[in-house]
Amino acid sequence: MAPPTEVEDFRIFVATWNVGGKTPNNGLNLEDFLQAEDSSDIYVCGFQEIVPLSAGNVLVIEDNEPAAKWLALINQALNKPNHNSMYSDTSPSGSSSRGSNSHSSKESKSHFFHKPSLKVLSKNYRTDGSLLKTCNCLVDSPIRDKRRPRKLSDSLSKSELGILQPRQDGSVDAFLSIADISPSLCSPQQLRYSLISSKQMVGIFVCVWARKELVRHIAHLRVSTVGRGIMGCLGNKGCISISMTLHQTSFCFVCSHLASGEKEGDELKRNADVIEILKSTQFTRICKNPVTRAPEKIIDHERVIWLGDLNYRMALSYEETRVLLEDNNWDTLLERDQLNIEREAGRVFNGFKEGRIFFAPTYKYSHNSDSYAGETNKSKKKRRTPAWCDRILWRGNGMEQLAYIRGESRFSDHRPVCAVFAVAVEVRAKGNNKFRKGYSCAGARLAYKEDCIPQRHSFYEF
Repeated sequence: MAPPTEVEDFRIFVATWNVGGKTPNNGLNLEDFLQAEDSSDIYVCGFQEIVPLSAGNVLVIEDNEPAAKWLALINQALNKPNHNSMYSDTSPSGSSSRGSNSHSSKESKSHFFHKPSLKVLSKNYRTDGSLLKTCNCLVDSPIRDKRRPRKLSDSLSKSELGILQPRQDGSVDAFLSIADISPSLCSPQQLRYSLISSKQMVGIFVCVWARKELVRHIAHLRVSTVGRGIMGCLGNKGCISISMTLHQTSFCFVCSHLASGEKEGDELKRNADVIEILKSTQFTRICKNPVTRAPEKIIDHERVIWLGDLNYRMALSYEETRVLLEDNNWDTLLERDQLNIEREAGRVFNGFKEGRIFFAPTYKYSHNSDSYAGETNKSKKKRRTPAWCDRILWRGNGMEQLAYIRGESRFSDHRPVCAVFAVAVEVRAKGNNKFRKGYSCAGARLAYKEDCIPQRHSFYEF
């Protein structure tokens, strides 16, 4: 018989944000965005359009300067010892007020921001690779149990793992200074959270962080990408998927940016993207256990969380949507949401769930404002029908959504969306065969309260 297991609850924070091709700096408060004080066990952060989706970025070479900055800001939010003094005073647009240093920073950026900068940062934030195991499957052979667990580096290349390798061509503090980001005050030994994996595909960027003490219980770490953009294969649209096991339970995190457009029939393109992603995503075989094998497809995982700019729009005209928003009639709007319509018809995301939406449409906002595009613009070309483009769905048993909210940052024309899950994980039993319910070191659960509902939104409120 296989060794007995018991069940523990872990808290997973998930966030998705289309940042509209804008590069962040120190004025962007990610501590609020990540709800760092609630202390989840795992953080999954997905971004879309971290670079402008220009021909150069899509066809020539990816610009990884923005990804490096996002990584630095996330580390700063999760590992900052003193949360209250984390950010300097900045203007609402996010520009820094450092005076004379800003000029030298601009002069240095073109020289310093080259491809290895993201690698240097990821190396600094990444966990000790020796703690990550290739396989941690339960085995029933005493002889095999005594063997040294194989490291990830024994079987897969670093590119397959989404773990970026360093080149010793600059210090992290120098990069952070030039990037206009405050250096972390924690040494690697003091970090509460370690970077498990990160991956960029043109404008899509995803990273997974875990509590330092959980790292040794993470295995089967693999990354897969599917391009669905230009010609149906380039990376300006598509997804990055990260597969891993925590203790004895498999997880897959899918960060996607689906086909855009609000013309009738464009939702079918998005459906096709999802179907192709599920079909084409293939994780490398990594588990040598003949009895149990790590999942190789998305839907084979026990717990799946799908996040991103899914781009589903409203099956209504701009004028009809505007009237319903003025009346705060969100129930009717959600009934005409394309994703809800397509899911109910069984055409996409079969077996997936989504929490109730209590927040206003997340797209599209005018620059640095709380007004939807079209409220102030007379041109119909710049007008967009407000929609819930940014979504988080999940699949699998043993998952309870504790919160589903949006942020209110004006940094982008999208609002970020966040979710918190309590997830049951199988853990090797501590000396007995009984199953018991436990809780993570993250503390008490978040209550899913009605006071999470934001204030009512009106077209003319701002």
